[in-house]
Amino acid sequence: YFFQIACPHLLRYLAVAVVTSKTKQKNSLKDLIKVIDIERHNYEDPVTDFLTCLYIKYDFDEAQKKLRKCEDVLSNDFFLTACLEDFRESARLLIFEMFCRIHQCISIQMLAERLNMQQVEAERWIVDLIRTYRIDGAKIDSKLGQVVMGAKTTSVHEQVMENTKRLTFRAQQIALQLEKMKLDKKVCIINFFYI
Repeated sequence: YFFQIACPHLLRYLAVAVVTSKTKQKNSLKDLIKVIDIERHNYEDPVTDFLTCLYIKYDFDEAQKKLRKCEDVLSNDFFLTACLEDFRESARLLIFEMFCRIHQCISIQMLAERLNMQQVEAERWIVDLIRTYRIDGAKIDSKLGQVVMGAKTTSVHEQVMENTKRLTFRAQQIALQLEKMKLDKKVCIINFFYI
């Protein structure tokens, strides 16, 4: 977490790496969201703002606007230009998953309007997403024209593991903050004696 203090602009590259990751580990995304939430007052970027809108504010309209800005930023960033298509597709998937997780039942027509697609095209896109990314519990009801998300239950063991990881992460954050405060205090004392 050195980049949090010394070079917060690297958060953009970390965010793009996590979003475009093919293995999509939920823990790394959760950790990234926590870091973005902590650093959002110190550093703003369309990529981190997109994730903030999606996972912290749950503002899908704003997330779509930020996604367009992300495309501009990525197309102009020398190191990220090659990731533009992967980022766009992965970001759409994240929007779709989060929208489905919150609403659990979505009209395909409404989703098509949000994605600027025809209804048939949107239905094909959703079917491809479900097949390609194996989205847990997602089903399409063609008769009603809806996407239905089934509830996923987590075992007690998984919950304990997640909470333990969160506590470890938080303990590291607190230790970093204390170390930073300690260094700031030393610098302040040294400056006082040299003045």
